[in-house]
Amino acid sequence: MSDERVSVFIDGSNLYKCMKHEFGKAGIDFEKFCCRLVAERKFIRAYYYNASLPQGTTESERQAFESQQKFLERIRHINYFELRLGRLEHRPNGVLVEKGVDIKIAVDMLRLAHNNAYDTAILVSGDGDFADAIQAVKDMGKHVENASLRTGESYHLKQTCDRFIAIDSDFLAGLWL
Repeated sequence: MSDERVSVFIDGSNLYKCMKHEFGKAGIDFEKFCCRLVAERKFIRAYYYNASLPQGTTESERQAFESQQKFLERIRHINYFELRLGRLEHRPNGVLVEKGVDIKIAVDMLRLAHNNAYDTAILVSGDGDFADAIQAVKDMGKHVENASLRTGESYHLKQTCDRFIAIDSDFLAGLWL
């Protein structure tokens, strides 16, 4: 095993939407997922980011809320995982919009790089808005890798990161729940 210390930053809603679009399902073993990303390096910690659904008023909204709460509770019990939650806000047109999640990811990546908590960060997201934060982390002397599905990958993000990891059916083999 290498002495290289690796932390994983997972943009939960981005990963979920891409997996549902590409595979029709999203249930994976996150502990094994992170081990596969980190490979033969030293896994420090994973940070999982999302926003809690509101309880809602309809039966389907309540079921979605309960399902997500069970999922988040499972995440809370994985060793060396941290759950970071943003919020959902209603727009005037009734659409729920995730707020605060991307900035939490960027701040954590930068703060932990500054504190020398890792040597390499793996960002699991296809959101190109992270490119400037990633460049700042690299400017601190850290490596940054991007893991994404084909449907959600960002050319700009791939170009900014030191390495790209394709999350495809081969990568996910044996990880489905």
